[in-house]
Amino acid sequence: MNPYILSTLLFGLGLGTTITFASSHWLLAWMGLEMSTLAIIPLMAQHHHPRAVEATTKYFLTQATGAAMLLFASTTNAWLTGQWDIQQMSHPLPVTMITLALALKMGLAPLHSWLPEVIQGLDLTTGLVLSTWQKLAPFALLMQVQPANSTLLITLSLTSTLVGGWGGLNQTQLRKILAYSSIAHLGWMLLVVQYSPSLTLLALVMYLVMTTSTFLVFKLNNSTTINTLATSWAKAPALTSLTPLVLLSLGGLPPLTGFMPKWLILQELTKQDLAATATFAALTALLSLYFYLRLSYAMALTVSPNNVAGTTPWRLPSLQNTMPLTMSTTATLLLLPLTPAATALLTL
Repeated sequence: MNPYILSTLLFGLGLGTTITFASSHWLLAWMGLEMSTLAIIPLMAQHHHPRAVEATTKYFLTQATGAAMLLFASTTNAWLTGQWDIQQMSHPLPVTMITLALALKMGLAPLHSWLPEVIQGLDLTTGLVLSTWQKLAPFALLMQVQPANSTLLITLSLTSTLVGGWGGLNQTQLRKILAYSSIAHLGWMLLVVQYSPSLTLLALVMYLVMTTSTFLVFKLNNSTTINTLATSWAKAPALTSLTPLVLLSLGGLPPLTGFMPKWLILQELTKQDLAATATFAALTALLSLYFYLRLSYAMALTVSPNNVAGTTPWRLPSLQNTMPLTMSTTATLLLLPLTPAATALLTL
């Protein structure tokens, strides 16, 4: 892609999200969401592969449906209450509709079925943008709306953690596994959004860091299926030894960074007398942990048959920029001791 076109699209992507962040009026928020959607569509279809075009079409239709629902709900709210302000949502009907519209745009279960199919059709870089940056704007709106009906949010959250764990169990495609992982993590974040929004923000930041490192590892190894992970030791031996730890951090095992948000979320749910909800969420995390362990096993404990020439690629210098991978992997593995500092920042 022409670098000028690419920079214009990336600028549009950033501007759309920033407009949504800064807006207090529903029409401006809707416009920001549309800008970021329209900016990422050429990036998704840039390789002109039939699967990429199919994924782009599915994404466009889904996002257009979510945006239409959002616009209809905000207009209904203005009709019923006379308010266009995001912070002044009071009527339960438009609040419920907007919550469902934003859940569709983010890919929360049971409105999730488009997400694995779309990410499967994209390259790893665009898939990373879709899994991280594109979640920010709808998430910011959802944190501001604060639905009065807490049952709806908890139902969406628990369904997402369950589907995110269950859906990834039988997958062999890494991009689909990461899509189901994204659904499960979003469910964890939304569990506490009405009790502790700052804790949700912390979980979102941790998710962004861990997902970035996982996508970049797969991009460096050029891996898209579990079978190709077994050959990664010949391409990057040091990274292959660290990647199982990255995957287990994504699953939320101590003493890695991924344990921090899950630990604090379970603690907050227990404080709110939601012990059954916390127990169910912790049990669904075991499902996710199973397929992360499968990936770890395939990468670290499986050695594929190889000839002499196939064992030497690590000797050749890599042309990829590894600084983002280095920083995100370090953060994914080593931030748990900073939990007291993070919780102190949350209380400011």
